[in-house]
Amino acid sequence: MRALRRWLDDTAGGLPATFWYLWAGLLINRAGAFAMLFLSLYLTDARGASEALAGTVVGAYGLGGAGGVLLGGVLADRWGRRATLLAAHLATAGLMVALAFSRHLVVIAVLAALVGVVHSMPSPAFVAAIVDVVPEQRRSRAFNLQFWAFNLGMAVASLLAGLLAEASFVALFLVDAAATLVAAAVIGWKVPETLPRLRTARADGAVGRPPASAESDGRAARQRRAPRPPGLHTALTDRTFLVFVGLTFVLAVLTMQTSTIMPLAMRADGLRPSAYGAVVALGGVLIVVGQLFVPRLIERHRKHHVLAVSTAVLAVGFAALAVADDLAVYLGAAVVWTIGQMLAAPPNAQINADLAPPELRARYQSVFYLAFPAASFVAPTLGGVSLQYLGNGHWLIVGGLGLLAAVCHLVTGPSRDRRVAALRRRQTPSPIPARAAR
Repeated sequence: MRALRRWLDDTAGGLPATFWYLWAGLLINRAGAFAMLFLSLYLTDARGASEALAGTVVGAYGLGGAGGVLLGGVLADRWGRRATLLAAHLATAGLMVALAFSRHLVVIAVLAALVGVVHSMPSPAFVAAIVDVVPEQRRSRAFNLQFWAFNLGMAVASLLAGLLAEASFVALFLVDAAATLVAAAVIGWKVPETLPRLRTARADGAVGRPPASAESDGRAARQRRAPRPPGLHTALTDRTFLVFVGLTFVLAVLTMQTSTIMPLAMRADGLRPSAYGAVVALGGVLIVVGQLFVPRLIERHRKHHVLAVSTAVLAVGFAALAVADDLAVYLGAAVVWTIGQMLAAPPNAQINADLAPPELRARYQSVFYLAFPAASFVAPTLGGVSLQYLGNGHWLIVGGLGLLAAVCHLVTGPSRDRRVAALRRRQTPSPIPARAAR
């Protein structure tokens, strides 16, 4: 019992209540976000669209997502995290209801693009809010729990989506809207604004009395005169950060193989769709069961070392598909690359948070999250050509790309550490000289 209590404390202890309400909102949102998983099937079966047209509409959803992460980052730093989350969730619910009753394909395409925008807006705000409220030494476990909730929610969503799609596509969209409203209610009821600038301003306003000294008067006046923080340009020209985003893009391209290229390879090997479902389900089960044990496993190691090892493990897992010809090899490879995914998630999220200046936290998150829609475009586009012309050699290229990224993590990790240390020194108030104190 004592060992279990110690494990629970290492895994989830010391996190503030606001984090858990954010976590609950994310879990509810992901568990109910299943309508877009079946969008292409809905278009072909219920609306009579061709496969090419269905693909175009789904692509519009992806393009909307790329714009949504940037918009979400800017709004989260300007409006606040809570306001951005509420606006995105409420807009999503409304658009889902509209999709449920839309009949014209052009209208559905426009709505799908808008859903892509509002689906992606919360990501930077969620992460920025977590960084705002969770102490630095506990962020690794917070991001680990965030990754776990995301995957658990997606597993639940996949199960529910299949059942609802067989009953009614209209119900699919309406239940999605209802789940989104529940997540919005949790956030609106229990999550306060976490953006430090707005939180401080509201606390000062709640006091209702002038500052106690001329010094605090002067400090408040300087804060009012302070220039507004720079925009996305700072994040888009930050070389240290962009190198890390590039390595995250490579990681995303590797993981996207499971949903884009691997099904084609399994079909070429004569395996049925149920075999693909088994491989995907195995990865989901491993993450749900094993992810909670990751923080204690990696906490004593430097983040870039963990990322190098995890990316190398991913690379080995996908390279093994070069010799795969039956389900057993695919399942074994899935175990390997899923371990790499689990190890990579907490340090990847924490480094991303550590590299962002506090006043630009959400903007940096939005640039970081661009790596994922970009990977969702590049992985199937180039991967399909590679598999067609190179066959199993495709997997050796994927493995080599992953090993190269692992080496780059080892090379660039120390410079990232120095950058994070410099940011922390800048945020720490300078001590008052002894002579001035007297």
